[in-house]
Order: sequence, then C-alpha cells, then structure tokens
Amino acid sequence: MVPHSIRHHPADDLLLSLVAGKLPVGLRLVVETHVELCSACREKVAMLRAVGGVVLEDEPVAALREDALAQALARIDRLAEARAGDGTGPAKVPAPPPLPAGATWPRALADCSATRWRWIGPGMRWSRVTVPDAPEANVFLLRIGAGKYLPQHTHRGTELTQVLYGRFHDGRALFGPGDFDLADGEVHHQPVVQDGSECICVAAVEGRLNFDGLIARWFGSLVGM
Repeated sequence: MVPHSIRHHPADDLLLSLVAGKLPVGLRLVVETHVELCSACREKVAMLRAVGGVVLEDEPVAALREDALAQALARIDRLAEARAGDGTGPAKVPAPPPLPAGATWPRALADCSATRWRWIGPGMRWSRVTVPDAPEANVFLLRIGAGKYLPQHTHRGTELTQVLYGRFHDGRALFGPGDFDLADGEVHHQPVVQDGSECICVAAVEGRLNFDGLIARWFGSLVGM
C-alpha cells in the first residue's frame, strides 16, 4: 500500500538504462520495485520500450551465432539447477522477513531470498537480500524505528533506496511510501525516520557508504554497507 502521493522518482536516464538492460542487477531490482509501485513511471517505461521497439525495427538484421539457441537453453538449465534445493525439484524461496500491516514484499524481489531481521543498533534492523545467479549484488532491507536515524554518511559509489513503508527525512527532502532516492559521492546526509511509524526501505549499493564516525564505519563493514 502506498498511501501518499509519490514525489521522488528515478531520473529518465535511469529508466532508460533499465529498459536497455544496462543496470547492474542490484540497482535494477530497486528501480523495478519503484516502477511496480508508481503508475507514472510504469507509463514512462512502457513508452520507452515502445520507442525502443520502433528503433529496433529500423536496425539492420544481425545474424545470430549458430550455437545461440543452445547456449540460451544451457543457461536456463544452469539457472534451474542452481535453484533446485536437493535436485528433486524447484527450490522453495525462503519466506521474506515479516513486514508490518500495509507493507508488501515487492514482486520484483519475488525470486530473491532474505535473512531474518538482524539487529544493527537500538531500533535498527537489517536483512540481507540474496539475488539468484547474482551473489555479488549488494541488496538489503533496512527497518528503522520512529525517531531513529542512520549515521551521517556519503557514498563511494551509487546507492539507490526505495521506501516501502514509513517516512524519513535526510536534510534534503521528505521521502515516504513509494518514493525513490539516488545518492552518490555528492550527497552527504543523515536519514532520520519521522515520528509515528517505523520506516522500511529496500536499497542497493554499488561501492560503499562512507560513514563519518569510526563505530558507524565498523558496523557498516559488518553488513556490507
């Protein structure tokens, strides 16, 4: 459920990279989660895909390698084997960590598994999200209590955050359910969860967060932030 008007969206170039298949897996999942929640961005993505189809129609035909089909089928088989728990059938994806009433597990993450909620500080928990066939993707859930906050930090890379539940303010703007945020090395902020409700976000990081304090850096290294 997204009870407020979504104000913060991925930039058009990010949506174009999504449609073109150029986003790293972790970032792609966060953008797809936003598109799932946002009708305006779904319309943009549909338009970009339609334009892409027209462009492809005007491109010269390219010959496929003779073994292209065999390679595609072999990759499908490898994925099926990787997801098969004991080799007797499809693996069951572990249930995601429980969410409060009104928050739902994004369909974009349906094939992913996630750990139980783990303590990282008073009123703060996190869950590691594992992406099938992409163990290098740094994706996680954050669950922060009302009035709590993450330490001040900047970024050595790109961080995408999608709000699933609750609200936070980071000194730049207020982010609520359905809102999307991109932060990089030019952003130095401290997300503070607003009173009245905890906040749950899904995030993906390319690189690392650069926390100001030594203790925060140590905790960040433990959870891969």
